[in-house]
Amino acid sequence: MRATTIHAPGDIRVEQVPDPALKKPTDAIVKVTAGCICGSDLWPYRGENPIRPGATIGHECIGVVEEVGSEVSLFRRGDFVIVPFCHCDNTCAHCRAGAQSACVNLGMTSSGQAEYARVTQADGSLVGTGEAPPPELLTSVLALTDVMPTGWHAAVSAGVRPGDTVAVVGDGAVGLCGVLAASVLGAERIIAMSRHESRQQVARAFGATHVVAARGAEGQAEVLELTDGVGVDAALECVGTDDAMSTAIAVTRPGGGVGFVGVPHGVQLPVRTLFEKNIGVRGGMAPVRRYLPELLDLVTAGSIEPGLVFDLTLPLEQSPEGYRAMDERRAIKVMLQP
Repeated sequence: MRATTIHAPGDIRVEQVPDPALKKPTDAIVKVTAGCICGSDLWPYRGENPIRPGATIGHECIGVVEEVGSEVSLFRRGDFVIVPFCHCDNTCAHCRAGAQSACVNLGMTSSGQAEYARVTQADGSLVGTGEAPPPELLTSVLALTDVMPTGWHAAVSAGVRPGDTVAVVGDGAVGLCGVLAASVLGAERIIAMSRHESRQQVARAFGATHVVAARGAEGQAEVLELTDGVGVDAALECVGTDDAMSTAIAVTRPGGGVGFVGVPHGVQLPVRTLFEKNIGVRGGMAPVRRYLPELLDLVTAGSIEPGLVFDLTLPLEQSPEGYRAMDERRAIKVMLQP
């Protein structure tokens, strides 16, 4: 099959690789209809994560079931499915507690930017859509594989409640979906921290009531000014850097909550500050399967349109250009179609 591979920082290629095959009776093979590039894919692209030269890359995809293992009973060839980036059996003790991203049989999509993907624990992981989504819903359904559930997880982890004031740190696809999640959960004021006009527009479409373009101490001061010096009830950290975490904590009022979903790189928590201000910090890798049914209902009902984060669609063969566009901030999120 044709697949996106990574060989070194900045070195993305589309190459012929072996088709994925069933390895366990709980597996399924999905023929990819659409995949996409995630902000977290930029960590290895920029040399921040280890790279295994020639490895496939991409963990977000939707498509049609091609083949199932002998123990898969809920899906069959021809079913259109959403593939969560993290796979789970959805039955273990952690899954039953809502922590599917810590499943004892955890797996990950490893070739979402390709023609085919192997899904482990297919019965527990996959969510069917019935018929294939109409073209106008394709990007929003694709967003449910990662970025929308991850933004939702940030809002849930931060404890967003109706009437709250919320700050969202990060204006990538996850941060923008965090704005949307906070709006759906009833936040009254949502402050999007963004300095890119195109992303500010999406943030406002998703429910942001204020935009703060400044960063660091200046940005923190602006958020505190907007809240009369009190701080926000909840902050969503959607980047993964120490600066982003520091900002999220600094703008949160005493007794508030921080939901963090950015993959941590060099983050050091100021435990003393958290102690003195009684700020709770929760989050981590999103348990996508936990949120998928509710979010799919919202998408199909037309209540939310997370697909607005996709502003560039390319054929699979042009995935290197998709990486360049996202790295250079010329695109928020790129959909790839085999």
